[in-house]
Amino acid sequence: MVLSDRDFTRRMVQTVLTITAVAILVATLWAAREALILIYISALIAMGFSPLVRVIERPGSRAGGRVRLPRWLAILVIYLAIVGVFVIVGLLVIPPLIGQATALWDRMPYEFDRFQAFLLRYKLMTKKITLAEAVQSAPSGSGANAVGTVLVAVSSVIGGVFGLVTILILSFYLLIEAQSMFEYLMRFVPAGRRADVATAARAAVSKVSAWLRAQFVLAGVMGTFAAIGLGFMGVPYFYVVALVAAIGETIPIVGPVIGGVTAVCVALTVSPKLALMVGGYFLVLHQIEANVLVPKIMERRVGVSPVAVLVALLVGGALWGLVGAILAIPTAAILSVIVDEIAHEREVRIHRAV
Repeated sequence: MVLSDRDFTRRMVQTVLTITAVAILVATLWAAREALILIYISALIAMGFSPLVRVIERPGSRAGGRVRLPRWLAILVIYLAIVGVFVIVGLLVIPPLIGQATALWDRMPYEFDRFQAFLLRYKLMTKKITLAEAVQSAPSGSGANAVGTVLVAVSSVIGGVFGLVTILILSFYLLIEAQSMFEYLMRFVPAGRRADVATAARAAVSKVSAWLRAQFVLAGVMGTFAAIGLGFMGVPYFYVVALVAAIGETIPIVGPVIGGVTAVCVALTVSPKLALMVGGYFLVLHQIEANVLVPKIMERRVGVSPVAVLVALLVGGALWGLVGAILAIPTAAILSVIVDEIAHEREVRIHRAV
């Protein structure tokens, strides 16, 4: 079939307009990627807590009939519980850490002299210097660089706080309006596919909720092992350090490092030998956690294979760093639901064709 010049021109214009619209859409999404990440994190949190909200707001019996806890109140109960846990953890962790940091600062000159004596013994230094001389011999531009680093760190913390507040508020509203939003979106789904989409949506929510529960299981396991090991080694405030390690376990990659560094710093106030032992212990714990516990627990709880877990963590970390690593496993779980649904639909079509 030969197209006329008019039809050819019309199709060319449509093609150019389509490509331009797609390019503009991609550019817009890329420019708004940080906001989209916040929205996605909020949606995952809402999906993770949705089953718990339904349990709390479940109708209960009363003499005059059955009552149902308002959904906003059920969500508020969860939020207050989480805030309460963080406040209690802060009250338990911060005072001992301040005390340990003060003790370490007081021991700094003594430890500095011991380190110099070690270097002088093995001819790695020619003469002994004071701590003040070491500070004065630092590069001249280090002060300005330190100020700049502090300002960048402060701005990052402020941005993180605003992002966290935004996620909490958006998750709250997503949980409240989840049913109405789902019903609205289902209007755009063909009538014959709505049952399958609803089933897939429930499966995705179930998997994300299972991932959230698995994170708490991992935190409990790592906190217990940290407490046992540090207690046997005689580390001061080992229960506090174990609590930090348990909370850090909820943050992939960086969290275990935070727990290990905290433990080493506390052990360093006792002796360098103890700090070395603690560092080795946490290194072993981290390897077991990353290569054994996370894949196995996620496979059992979330239904994602160990290979998929490791690949998701590697790809997510490479694409988005820490945020990508945090979102990797729930994203893999959601994608597994979509792939299973597509595969099931294809099998049904083949069966009908036969």
